[in-house]
Parts: sequence; C-alpha cells; structure tokens
Amino acid sequence: MIRPATPADVPVIHALVRELAEYEKALGEAVATEEQLREALFGERPAAYAHMAVDDVTGESVGFALWFLNFSTWRGVHGIYLEDLYVRPEARGGGHGRALLEELARLCVERGYQRLEWSVLDWNEPAIGFYRALGALPQDEWTVFRLTDEALTELGTARRSGEPVA
Repeated sequence: MIRPATPADVPVIHALVRELAEYEKALGEAVATEEQLREALFGERPAAYAHMAVDDVTGESVGFALWFLNFSTWRGVHGIYLEDLYVRPEARGGGHGRALLEELARLCVERGYQRLEWSVLDWNEPAIGFYRALGALPQDEWTVFRLTDEALTELGTARRSGEPVA
C-alpha cells in the first residue's frame, strides 16, 4: 500500500533517510533532524512531500519517496523532483519501489506535470536497471553541480563583504 506521509511518520522517515545514507556510503552527511523533516514536510509552508510504502500484511512502513515540485521553463509547467526513494533491503522485490514511482507518475498525470526526475549514483547498478526497466532514461549530457558548506557561504556573502562577484 502507498499512502501520503503523516506527521506520525516523521520518525520512520528519519530512520529511512539514515538507512539510505548508509547504503549510499554517506551516513556522515545525513545530519537532518526529525524536527527539520517535520517542519519541511508538515510546517506552515511545506517545502517537500512524502509517500510511504506500507507492507500490506504487517502494516509496517518499509520504504518512502520524498519529493518536491520543480518547474520547467521549457515546458512551462511543474514537475516532480524525487529527492529520495528507498525501500528496506528485506522488502525489496515486493513491488514497493515501483508502486511509489507509479503513485508519483499518477500525480504528475493527474496534475498536468510533464516530468518526473531524480538522480541516481552511477555505481548503483540495481537501481539503474530498475529505472531503465520502467522506461526512465538517463540524462547523459547533464552534470549535477552543488554548492555546500564553505563554498556556499563564501558565494552567498561575497557581495555583502564588498568582494566582487565573478
């Protein structure tokens, strides 16, 4: 079963995020707190949304998809950017990942969104094969760039300190 997340799901979402970070060999980078997730998902101005994959027999949450809206200037409409998709190893192969993606695709179709996008680590062959089997195509000509930590702070404070902006 796939259902929208509720505030009661925040502790399990937090645990699943940490499991995903460990799987991706980046646990030290997963510093978000439960309160930050609660505010992002259910605060006064939600910045993200989540759906839960729940085992039909046990009722246990076995996976999640966390996503937010993006916008295509070329198409002139919103889309969904899937930030995280994770299914616990013992529940993989049970259709939960596919069901989460089907729900997000359904939302896109229902709302007139024209893209469902996400990133996958280039070494994660099982995920890449799964996504390709669904008809998803890699965007080989694009490279992801990211500013964080000191570089982000330096760029974000350059004008205030009188430094020229490149």
